[in-house]
Amino acid sequence: MTVHNIYIFDRMGTLLYYQDWNRLKNSGMTKEEEAKLMYGMLFSLKSFVNKISPTDPKEGFLYYKTSKYTLHFLETPSGLKFVLNTDNHSQGVRDFLQQIYKEIFVEYVVKNPLCNLNEPIQSELFKTKLDAYVKQSSVFLTKSM
Repeated sequence: MTVHNIYIFDRMGTLLYYQDWNRLKNSGMTKEEEAKLMYGMLFSLKSFVNKISPTDPKEGFLYYKTSKYTLHFLETPSGLKFVLNTDNHSQGVRDFLQQIYKEIFVEYVVKNPLCNLNEPIQSELFKTKLDAYVKQSSVFLTKSM
């Protein structure tokens, strides 16, 4: 199983954090353009799922899968959006995203008085802890470039 990248957005769609690990292909866009495109797609998918669901979509949009990767999505009660792209064989990624939120984001961003929750994350401690957490997880595997 392979982790490709992670996006963290605030409730207004501002990219708070991005990191890639095993991304083999670049989009050809700037990081900012790609983030806007990603957020727009998430907004549209959430709206689409909520409108066409035959039942009450309690969880809403959780992930989508292509032939090459799977995009996993977690939205917190405060409106933060965590997006993790993995290969198609990854298991338990929703729990993994929840752990990133609880054990890394809350501990090293929310509880850090130097971090402003409405601005991109600059904390080196957060970056280091997230990188270590992802790399030690069962969903992480390095692909040879």
